[in-house]
Amino acid sequence: MKSYQKLTTTQPAACRVEEEGAAPLPTGRGKLARWWVGSGLLVVAVLLSTTTVWVLRQVSGSWLGPTPPPKCLLVPESRRFDCYPEQQVVVTQELCENRGCCFIQTPPPAEGKRGVPWCFYPPDFPSYTLESLNQTALGMAGLLVRREKAYYPRDIERLRLDVEFETDTRLHIKITDAANPRYEVPLDVPRVMKRAENPIYSLNFSRDPFGVLLQRKATGTVLLNTTVAPLIFADQFLQISTSLPSKFLYGLGEHRGSFLHSLDWNTLTLWARDVSPTESFNLYGAHPFYLLMEEGGDAHGVFLLNSNAMEVALQPAPGLTWRTIGGVLDFYIFLGPDPNMVIQQYQQVIGFPAMPPLWALGFHLCRWGYRSSNETWQTVRAMRNYQIPQDAQWNDIDYMDGYRDFTLDSQKFASLPSLVQDLHKHGQHYVMILDPGISSTSPHGSYWPFDEGLRRGLFLNTTQGQPLIGQVWPGFTAFADFSNPDTHQWWLENLQHFYAHVPFDGLWIDMNEPSNFMDGSEDGCPPGDFDSPPYNPAVLGDSLSAKTVCASAKQKASVHYNLHNLYGLMEAKATASALVQIRAKRPFVISRSTFPSQGRYSGHWLGDNRSQWKDMYYSIPGLLSFSLFGIPLVGADICGFSGSTSEELCTRWMQLGAFYPFARNHNTQNEKAQDPTAFSPAARTAMKDVLLTRYSLLPFLYTLFHHAHLQGDTVARPLFFEFPWDVATWELDRQFLWGRSLLVTPVLEPGVDSVTGYVPQGMWYDFYTGSSVNSSGEMLKMSAPLEHLNLHIREGSVLPTQKPGTTTEVTRGNPLRLIVALSSHATAWGDLFWDDGESLDTFEQGNYSYVVFNVTQNIFTSTVLHASTEATKVTIGTLSIFGVQKPPSKVLLNGQEKPFSYLDNQVLTVSDLGISLSQGFSLQWL
Repeated sequence: MKSYQKLTTTQPAACRVEEEGAAPLPTGRGKLARWWVGSGLLVVAVLLSTTTVWVLRQVSGSWLGPTPPPKCLLVPESRRFDCYPEQQVVVTQELCENRGCCFIQTPPPAEGKRGVPWCFYPPDFPSYTLESLNQTALGMAGLLVRREKAYYPRDIERLRLDVEFETDTRLHIKITDAANPRYEVPLDVPRVMKRAENPIYSLNFSRDPFGVLLQRKATGTVLLNTTVAPLIFADQFLQISTSLPSKFLYGLGEHRGSFLHSLDWNTLTLWARDVSPTESFNLYGAHPFYLLMEEGGDAHGVFLLNSNAMEVALQPAPGLTWRTIGGVLDFYIFLGPDPNMVIQQYQQVIGFPAMPPLWALGFHLCRWGYRSSNETWQTVRAMRNYQIPQDAQWNDIDYMDGYRDFTLDSQKFASLPSLVQDLHKHGQHYVMILDPGISSTSPHGSYWPFDEGLRRGLFLNTTQGQPLIGQVWPGFTAFADFSNPDTHQWWLENLQHFYAHVPFDGLWIDMNEPSNFMDGSEDGCPPGDFDSPPYNPAVLGDSLSAKTVCASAKQKASVHYNLHNLYGLMEAKATASALVQIRAKRPFVISRSTFPSQGRYSGHWLGDNRSQWKDMYYSIPGLLSFSLFGIPLVGADICGFSGSTSEELCTRWMQLGAFYPFARNHNTQNEKAQDPTAFSPAARTAMKDVLLTRYSLLPFLYTLFHHAHLQGDTVARPLFFEFPWDVATWELDRQFLWGRSLLVTPVLEPGVDSVTGYVPQGMWYDFYTGSSVNSSGEMLKMSAPLEHLNLHIREGSVLPTQKPGTTTEVTRGNPLRLIVALSSHATAWGDLFWDDGESLDTFEQGNYSYVVFNVTQNIFTSTVLHASTEATKVTIGTLSIFGVQKPPSKVLLNGQEKPFSYLDNQVLTVSDLGISLSQGFSLQWL
């Protein structure tokens, strides 16, 4: 939609609020609410003839019950906002009309879908009125008043509206109880000191009914229009709806599905839950943020800073409803205008991701079911024997004594300290699993973690003030309360004790939704509004306590009802802090449960997937979604966690997984091994080759992570981020980019030797050969035998690569090879961030090198913008230039002639450069 126009019987007052914030105008209330904007609904008259009603009933497909009022028939199906979203209720006309809503039955939807709501809001359903609006230093403050009660208990009659024009591209709108404080997410957000001077948005309010109308100034596109349905704000039911300017919406995690969400009556629930990734289920993390592409290629994002159980209902109007059962409505809107900028602006609020250690970007190997440390060691030795790259070896819960945290099985894993020492000697690293459930059944005095946690009062408590006892791997367990700062100290002390025996390098925090094999606790959950709220969102298991702890559990910061979705974030924060204190190096943490801002403390893996082809495909939307969420260090279990993989599936998955930002092969117990050494020589070689390709690209990948850390760039990137004007890219989720330059097109189907992928407009070069493809923006069929992954470099790029070794430590000492992919104008640009790969805050302290590469007029220039001693330890060995139109007569390095080679596919190569990375240079071809 390009503009809004109120097409109803009575025009409501709108207070036009841009940077000046004009005062609202007085108004009376019309017979019909003023809800439809743009190209939707034209109300010609309130009173319709019987004939017209008959026609409308034909269109609605309903012949059941008495004729609905004309005002109900006027609402098109796609714009019916659900008035009775309860899942476990068969909605009747009586139930619906008791809420003051319209009831029209429609044909039942396909199995598994919601379909058009039978009970929906009429245009005149009571909402809030904007009673006053006053200027503030940063924006404005208003009072909202509801004069007629809504249908949920403890309706809040008077609300405070706060609007802050934080930046020219960021708007902050907050609605909360005007009289009483409410729970708010304890997340550090930026506090601005002055009002934005030239916002690229204009803000309008409808006074009665209250509504927000937000437009992009440049295009007039309406980004938000919350007058489409009533605002409801009760103590445990908060709901606000909006129209959307297009159907191209992404984000709202964590869910399994395509990257682009369906708006066909699709409800997404956000409530952290331990369950194998399955379509339509609420999964491990909660991310109430969406990105939306607008007509013409602009983009915006919306973040609801709320950690309570939540639903987001999407409908084909297009429209969206936020529905949460606690907290406040605290919205940030990011105006971009391009999708990359939207994600950067989002991370300016939640925080930029941590810079990972270089070894975190190597290949990781794990399984549940290593029966001993010696068996684990045998796998490491086999990988070395075949010279297959590996940076980290992991252990699942097998290493523990009785599955208890901070213990070691002294029988089967007695040699684990020696294994870790051996890994370190070979430049490799060790990562172990930890769960937040602490065994509560050991004899008093025999298990310090529980005894000390109990003594200090560091566990989640029941409403009676006793530790809540659930059940996880060790049996009965208590759950650490990471909202308590004292718990962080206890966590650190436990890790220090274990580190003295097993000097681990990173930590894998699992089961931190938190997961519980019981529903609630050993005693169930008490009656009350926390465990049985007035509205129960569509959570898996139909209860907030399903396979987790009671929502009524007491924590230091608040009740678990409010903090549940933050549990993984708080544990990640404690774990990263402990690693820094123990190792004095960059922490490496991988967490299953996540919440906004978690990229500051951990990466994420996509959970307990299956060894199936569709799971391999779904991993791509998963990693692209977490790129939006500010958690770039993300990947799926390569070859699948549960079930038995095949050689073909695992080979293809290793090829895809080599381009996950976080690359780990992980397997469940009682299944055959699926590490690269377990397969035939041909498959093993294909896996080794693609890992060597990954390791050759580590300088490029590491630089991408630097930009993510510095300014919130994405690492794994959807194609439409680079080609937002190309609508054909908006639905693509079977390919992705690394940064702006490298296109990855994996095979995701069995039994094929080719793959069809979209190649955006422009010149692209085969990564391996340098041969060019000039695309008009089209689907192209590419050869893809089992040993081959298609990689293409975008024109105008310079990729820093390196001769690969079997570890990142070996690789980083090898000569660099710079790959130049010339544009059609014979230009290119790239950069390289280089430091020691592990020290804390190297950029912030200036202990790094940053080099920019530029090509213009047949001259390649390397310019050192910042230097450190680390750059003197590596040399640039080779320069390969793709797309040199004609054979050069000579090549000059800093004015001196150098030998070169030139191939028929227009690839110029200059070898044996031997130039220190710390030295700038130029190379010219004539």
